Amino acid sequence: IGSGVTFFISTSSCFLSNTSLRFAQMLIRHTLLSPLKTNLVRAHSTATPLVELREYELKPGKVVEYLEQYQQTQMSGMPLRLFCLPDTGGKLNIATHAYYYKEGHQERDACANHVSNKTGTEDGDISCIRSQNSSLFVESPLVNKFAGIQGLSSVPEEGNLVGNCPIFEVRRYHLILGYNTVPKFMDLYESGLPSKLAAQDPSTALITLLYSEVGRLNEVIEIWRHGDGTSAMERSRVAAREAGPWRATISKIAPLATKFTNTIHKPTLFSPLR
Repeated sequence: IGSGVTFFISTSSCFLSNTSLRFAQMLIRHTLLSPLKTNLVRAHSTATPLVELREYELKPGKVVEYLEQYQQTQMSGMPLRLFCLPDTGGKLNIATHAYYYKEGHQERDACANHVSNKTGTEDGDISCIRSQNSSLFVESPLVNKFAGIQGLSSVPEEGNLVGNCPIFEVRRYHLILGYNTVPKFMDLYESGLPSKLAAQDPSTALITLLYSEVGRLNEVIEIWRHGDGTSAMERSRVAAREAGPWRATISKIAPLATKFTNTIHKPTLFSPLR
């Protein structure tokens, strides 16, 4: 095809006006490149957005140093959504950061290369870090279905979230094995969620609902923000227990879970979500 195109252009130029020749060239380029462009657009548009949850256990006494280092070397250009540290409910000094990759694995790989080029390694200086863990999640379709869920695809403008002393409650469900377990969980969760959302404290908001893609499989994570701190969390819990549909949902979800954990985190000053 390439040689035929070259022959056509070269031999026909003496018979065609300049305008006609330019039109012929444009038509040929469009004919040859359109399928390629279409395939690239199709591949680009079908990428599944991913949420990466990184949990780094920091050495005692090195937390402040690590946070300063992170801001200086790794934060620029990264799709960071939340950076927080646990306050209670499990291990302390765990730097917990969540990233949203709209273009999935391709964007994540590009971001990793970006950090590596700046720092020499994917995670910069690791002298403050004792251990590292990374897992990939997908946001549940319920995030876009309910107006009361923030989602991680964007960061709300300053002032759109209520409360002056926010905490984040990370609730993790480890489910039994099976291909249908997570879909069943989501169906049950959806049936009771409206009553739970309606009962929450005004400063409480469901940030996201995730299910695992790479890492510990059949794991579901809820991240709730309580703008007025633990007092708002307690008010929301009491109200949710009084919501009939939600109570019924929890009784049906319980047999699907093998383990449930709940931790309270405090956001760092530079966390986009606060």
